[in-house]
Amino acid sequence: MSRSKKLYILLGVLVVACVATLAVTQIAGRKEQIKNSGEPILELSSDSVQALSWEHKGETLAFHRDETWLYDEDEKFPVSEDKINELLEQFQPLSAAFVIEGVEDYGQYGLDNPVCTIHLTTEEQSYEIKLGDFSKMDSQRYASIGDGNVYLVQNDPLDQFDAVLSDLIAHDEMPDFDQVTSIQFSGAQDYAVSYEEDSSNTYCAEDVYFTRRGEKSLPLDTDRVNGYLRKISNLNPTNYVTYKVTDEELTTYGLDTPELTVTVEYTPKDEERAGVFVLHISRDPEEIKKPSDEDDSEDETVTAYLRVDQSPIIYQISSDQYKDLMAASYDDFRHLEIFTADFADVRQIDISLEGDSYTLTSEEKGKERTWSFQEEELEIDDLKATLEALRADEFTGEKPSQKEEIGLTIHLDNEQFQTVLIRLYRYDGTHCLAVVDGESVALVNRGEVVDLIEAIHEIVLN
Repeated sequence: MSRSKKLYILLGVLVVACVATLAVTQIAGRKEQIKNSGEPILELSSDSVQALSWEHKGETLAFHRDETWLYDEDEKFPVSEDKINELLEQFQPLSAAFVIEGVEDYGQYGLDNPVCTIHLTTEEQSYEIKLGDFSKMDSQRYASIGDGNVYLVQNDPLDQFDAVLSDLIAHDEMPDFDQVTSIQFSGAQDYAVSYEEDSSNTYCAEDVYFTRRGEKSLPLDTDRVNGYLRKISNLNPTNYVTYKVTDEELTTYGLDTPELTVTVEYTPKDEERAGVFVLHISRDPEEIKKPSDEDDSEDETVTAYLRVDQSPIIYQISSDQYKDLMAASYDDFRHLEIFTADFADVRQIDISLEGDSYTLTSEEKGKERTWSFQEEELEIDDLKATLEALRADEFTGEKPSQKEEIGLTIHLDNEQFQTVLIRLYRYDGTHCLAVVDGESVALVNRGEVVDLIEAIHEIVLN
C-alpha cells in the first residue's frame, strides 16, 4: 500500500474518532444537565398522608391511618403520633439544592440499589422516594421521586428514616409534678405523705410534706421528697420488653403483685383539675426469691421492671433506677439535719457542758440579731455553722446509755414551738447519739459534735 493511501486511511480514522467523541460529548451533555435548584421537589401536608412505609437495611416498616396511626403488622402496637409526624415533616417540603436532568444511569448515584425507599400515599396519589449515595463534593444525599431526575436534597430524610420499630412506640410519659397533694406508697413501703402549707406540726417554715407515725404528724425534708419526685419525672423509660402485656404475663415480671406501687395525686402545670399518676416497680420474680446479701446490696445488679398504671407496656429499668425508686421509706425522706429551724428565729440558747451551764441571749436590732454572753457582744457564726452541720449518719430509736456530751435548749420566736431540746450522748469512737425533744433520732459523726463543743468553748472560755 502506498504511503499516500495510508495517510488517507489514518486521516479517515481520525475524523471518525473525532466525530464520535463529539457525538458522545453532546449526548452526555444532553443526558445529564446539572442545575441549581433550591426549589421544593415534593410538598405534602402530614394530614394528607394516609399510608407510610419504608425499606431500610433489609427491614420494612409500614403504617396506615385510621383516625390514628396504626402499625400494619400489629395494630396493638402503640404508635407515636409525634414520631410519625416528625417523619412526614421531611416532605413539608422536600427541597433540592441541585437537580440533575436526563438521567439514564441511576447506578452512579446509588439509586439503582437505594439505601432507603419511602412510600407515601394520599387519597389522590402515591409517591416513591428513593435515597441514594452521598455526593462526594458536598456530602448531600442523592434522591429520586420517579420523574426522571436526580436531586441533591438539602435535608437528608434518612436522618429520620433510619428509625427502627422501637423508635416509633408511644412511650408512657412521666409527668412533671407541679403541685403534689399526696403520695401513697404500698408494697415494700406502706404509708402516705400529705402536702400541707403553714403546718403547726413543724418549726421549719420550708416543711410542706408530712406523714403520720401513730398519733403524730411528722415533717419530711422537702428537698428529699421533691428529689424523689424528680427521679420519677426523669425516668424517661424506653427499654420496653413488651407493649401488649396480658394479666397472665404480669407474673413474668413480678408486676402481678409489685414490690412497690407509688400513687401521686397532683395538679399538672397550667391545669385546675387534679391528676393521679401510678407507678409499679418490681424485680424479676426469681431474683426476689433469692436471699440477698446485705453487705453486697449496694453493688448488686438487679433485673427490674416498671409499669405505669394499667399501661400494656412493660419496661426494664436499670439497677440504679430500681434502687432510687425503692428508696422510699420514712427514713429516706426525713431531715438529715438534727436542727431544722431557721437560725434567724433563735432568740436564746441554754447550754449544759461538762457540768456547767451557759446562756447566750440575743436582741433584735432592725433585721439583725445581736448576740451576747454575760453582757458581752459576741460573734455567733461558728456556733451557728457547727449546730447546722449536725447531720444523721444513721437514724435510730436506740435509747442513750452513756454520758451526755452536751445539751442545748434552743428558744425560738415561734408560737407553736417555743423550745427545741437537743441532747448529744456518747455512743462509740465514731458517733454520738442525738436525742431531740426527748426522742432518740440518729447517730451523728462524733467529729461534728467536737466541732460544736469547740465553738462553744471559744465563746464561754474567752
